[in-house]
Amino acid sequence: MSGLDSIDRCILNELQQDARISNAELAKRVGLSASACYRRVRKLGADGVIAGCVMIVDPHAVNRSLDVFVEISLVSQSEANLRQFEKEVVRCPEVMSCHLMAGDADYLLHLAVADQRDFERIHNQYLSRFSGVGRLRSSFAIRSIWDTTRHEL
Repeated sequence: MSGLDSIDRCILNELQQDARISNAELAKRVGLSASACYRRVRKLGADGVIAGCVMIVDPHAVNRSLDVFVEISLVSQSEANLRQFEKEVVRCPEVMSCHLMAGDADYLLHLAVADQRDFERIHNQYLSRFSGVGRLRSSFAIRSIWDTTRHEL
């Protein structure tokens, strides 16, 4: 957050709420002229603070409403095994996120699937075929309580 002033943080908070807000409305909310606000947003993008803009799809609308969390332990944590696994996991379209972990498991995956049968397909087609996997442990979410993409600044 070094180099970000209070106006930058306000801009980022507003854009995280609604990235489709007009520049004029954003400028009004943060107390800048439209041109100054536009320059700030462009600079935040050029500096890599804003990594991109996306639309969040309702998983129920696209039949991916079951969240599955998979802990994966590799047979070896050699650099080559880690790199190979990471190269393969990004090819599974149902993986929403993959995290290298400290603790019992080497990786934690979040998958969005249609149902248990769909998860079985993904398990057979992808998860069980990833290189170097020693153990898989899956948990199904009953209900999401809180989920956000927002970082409070």
